[in-house]
Amino acid sequence: MELSEALTVYRPLLATGFGIAALLVLILRARLNAFAALLLVSIFSALAAGMAPEQAFATLSSGMGGTLGFIATVIGLGALFGAILQASGALDALASKLSNTSSFRTNQWKIAGIGLLASTPVFFDVALIILAPLILTMAHERLKPAMSLGLPLMAGLAVGHAFLPPTPGPIAIAELIGADLGWVTIIGLAVAIPLGVLAHYVAKLLNRREFTMLPATAAQFDAFGTDATEPTGGSGSGRAGTLTKTEAPPTAGTILTLILVPLALIMLGTVATTVLPGDDAMRPFFAFVGSPVFALLVALVLAFFLLTVRRGWSLAHTGQVMEAALPPAAIVILVTGAGGAFARILTESGVGKALADTMASTGLPILVLGFLIALVLRASQGSATVAILTTGGLLAATVADGDFSVVQVALIAMAIAFGALGLSHVNDSGFWVVTRYLGLSVADGLRTWTVLTTILGVAGFLLVSAIWGVVSAAGL
Repeated sequence: MELSEALTVYRPLLATGFGIAALLVLILRARLNAFAALLLVSIFSALAAGMAPEQAFATLSSGMGGTLGFIATVIGLGALFGAILQASGALDALASKLSNTSSFRTNQWKIAGIGLLASTPVFFDVALIILAPLILTMAHERLKPAMSLGLPLMAGLAVGHAFLPPTPGPIAIAELIGADLGWVTIIGLAVAIPLGVLAHYVAKLLNRREFTMLPATAAQFDAFGTDATEPTGGSGSGRAGTLTKTEAPPTAGTILTLILVPLALIMLGTVATTVLPGDDAMRPFFAFVGSPVFALLVALVLAFFLLTVRRGWSLAHTGQVMEAALPPAAIVILVTGAGGAFARILTESGVGKALADTMASTGLPILVLGFLIALVLRASQGSATVAILTTGGLLAATVADGDFSVVQVALIAMAIAFGALGLSHVNDSGFWVVTRYLGLSVADGLRTWTVLTTILGVAGFLLVSAIWGVVSAAGL
């Protein structure tokens, strides 16, 4: 291959590598705002990859809009929902109850388990948005760093969302390569237990380091509960605190109901649309009810009635509480949208095809190949979904032509899903949701979230490989 031809073939890969390196330098060294840095690097990466200027800006806009169309709505509703829970004293009351009934170490296990269960039917971002206020309040209640519960939660969310149906990833890859979803579920459950235990101890190890929260998040974290016993000057119309001396906190049942309602609605919608036939008349209804936006709207309306109207809050005060929640959420929305724009630029530039073609020509065993292609695609363009779909499409014919058993095909699907789990970093919009909600700097996000996802992805692949060996030896 001549030099000019090689440069043409590998241009998207070189542009991606330099783009990610430049982004890290701008954020970590130059201290440039993450939103501005992401947009700047996105534009120059697109031009370096060979996009025309008008195509680069169109792709940037579509990537930003495509990400924010869902994320912005969910983050905004989640911020309003969380603000009411916090201002009413609901989170403080639930955190106190959980903290008083078990040790902090037990609570870490509980939070990891809650994350595992919550992320199975719910998008990772949505589950984090719903649960983040609770874990931050629990950590504040016990005078612990936010990451002491943040990392166990993220570990549980990551494990559940990666490979347990009915999450989109396992369903998509099973469809693409013809894997039996029942076997994918059985293997996923078998792997979930040891991987969940590993995730807990990895999170515990990472938490040995002290993480400095971003100023805006730190201010919110430090404010939890500070006004919980402040007296007010009246019936609630002018209060600025969270809970008055004469106002009883909401019951644990009420609080758990408010948190579980959106999760239950999303689970109902996901399971129903997975089980029901495509032409079933009830599918549209369940899809509507299970939409994260609708579920959070229902939760917000319930919180508004149960925690404000029924307890005598004035509409003016309730409005002030909700309005105060939106400016911090705007920062998360903008940075996450810019991360989505960067990922779209990388995808449209052809980096995925170039990497997939290069990896497929190596002649590696299909289980290893599926894992590595998904892992490299995840690292290069950010989206786990794109990594799964691209890898599945690339290997579908090989799987179909191969003499693989039903169980082996399910294991191939799992290997691809685990590859797409690892190496989440600055080109992944989920990375920015995690770092901004938990107040992590980019450097600390790379030290924690990126390390955590990579360890879980590799460990999951090793477990799948071990099962593959047993299955092959048994002739299954």
